[in-house]
Amino acid sequence: MAEPHLDAAYNLARWLTRDPQDAEDVVQEAYLRAFRFFDGFRGGDGRAWLLTIVRHTAYSWLKQNRPADLHVEYVEDETGLHLHAADDAPLHATDPQTLMLRQADGLRIEIALRRLAPEYREVLVLRELEDLSYKDVAQIAGIPIGTVMSRLSRGRRQLRRVLEQLEKTA
Repeated sequence: MAEPHLDAAYNLARWLTRDPQDAEDVVQEAYLRAFRFFDGFRGGDGRAWLLTIVRHTAYSWLKQNRPADLHVEYVEDETGLHLHAADDAPLHATDPQTLMLRQADGLRIEIALRRLAPEYREVLVLRELEDLSYKDVAQIAGIPIGTVMSRLSRGRRQLRRVLEQLEKTA
């Protein structure tokens, strides 16, 4: 039941942890938790159930290993959005195909997504990259659908501003 969703689980964990090796650890722990608590699964969408476990596991891992990553401070003034703490760690690629597929625009979007606060990054990843419904995103994140829509709106706006800032500095 969980194996078909391994790519989605890794993708979510990678975006939340911002590190491929940490994402692998989070996914492994999440799958162990899913196996341990499988009797609590009541049917329905297995993908949403599993991604909920991945999300909780990732935030637990971040809280324990990198608590500063859970807080990104933005200040907005008349000149735009200013990031007080940004993770500009090098992007990881493990194979030539991955390197070839990363074009300039995709790379800028990835860098910009990394700079968003976790609550905005996670809803954007789940909705836009994993193509989940608002209902599924709400279930996974444990928030009302209205909050999903609000975070998507704010996240898209912040993403746009960060992309504009990246463009100016390029």
